[in-house]
Amino acid sequence: MAADAASTPDAPRPTPLAPLPRHRNVNTSRWQELWRHHAHITTPLRERGLVCDIEFGLNAYYVYVSLPDDGYLIISPPQEQPSDRPPGTPEGWIVTRNHPDDRALFEIIYDSAPNDDPDAPLRPETRHGGSTEPMIEAIDDRLNQLGLLPHSSTPTETPPKLPASTRHPTPEPAAPQHSADPTSAHVYGDMIRALTDQLNGTESHADAAALLHQILAPADGLLATLGDFFEAAAEKAKEAEEDDGFDLSYGLADAAAEIRDLTDVLHSAEERMRTLTPPEPASQRPTASPPGARAFPPPVPPPGKPRHTR
Repeated sequence: MAADAASTPDAPRPTPLAPLPRHRNVNTSRWQELWRHHAHITTPLRERGLVCDIEFGLNAYYVYVSLPDDGYLIISPPQEQPSDRPPGTPEGWIVTRNHPDDRALFEIIYDSAPNDDPDAPLRPETRHGGSTEPMIEAIDDRLNQLGLLPHSSTPTETPPKLPASTRHPTPEPAAPQHSADPTSAHVYGDMIRALTDQLNGTESHADAAALLHQILAPADGLLATLGDFFEAAAEKAKEAEEDDGFDLSYGLADAAAEIRDLTDVLHSAEERMRTLTPPEPASQRPTASPPGARAFPPPVPPPGKPRHTR
């Protein structure tokens, strides 16, 4: 692959992602879980060169986005009342631009949260609800106007994809691919995270099944080839002809067997995912009252760039 890239300098390259935030919570399982729940927001923004973080507001988690002018964006769900919806899937989004040195700069860039006042005029964003694509487009437009977008808002690079199985052909999922950082020391882990981001962003069970196929295909899926990898590592350990090498080889061979067992346990997961009933479209769900406008401003952190106190 490296030789191909060197011989074709005009070939599309993956979009590098902005780095993760730097604080101790990044290494905790709770923060990593919240990060996965918000990957459908953070990944496209990181593709644009914006560093993102996850913070806690009044009653919900929100995405904190650092801007090149030392300002920041707050991307939050409605926070007046606690919500029982999972993190990252609210009924609407509110995006505000803020600056620690200029309180007058505060502006609402996007607000798709449900309207509480039926007599107030409708906002065009309300119809989008919790959808993230219109929100990202609104952020693109405003940051482009301000000259605060480090990378192109329409990345054309082709992200890496795991090869589709040739023995069990499955349609490529329709959800957009996300990029892995080619400069990362863990590029293969980044590719799996990109696949996870894609799964988080898909709205079709058929597309989710196609992504499962990438992992569970009996001959060419990730688990099958990962079993081959650990088996090869076991053989490599034996080459040392030392007691510790043989002990290590047994552990690696056991890992290969457990991974292959997992493939057997999940053999029907792809088909079961494909046959799940899709959720009813939001436009067909009954509403308690007609939409109206709301005058709720999202949480504004105190002066100075907010940082973790956890």
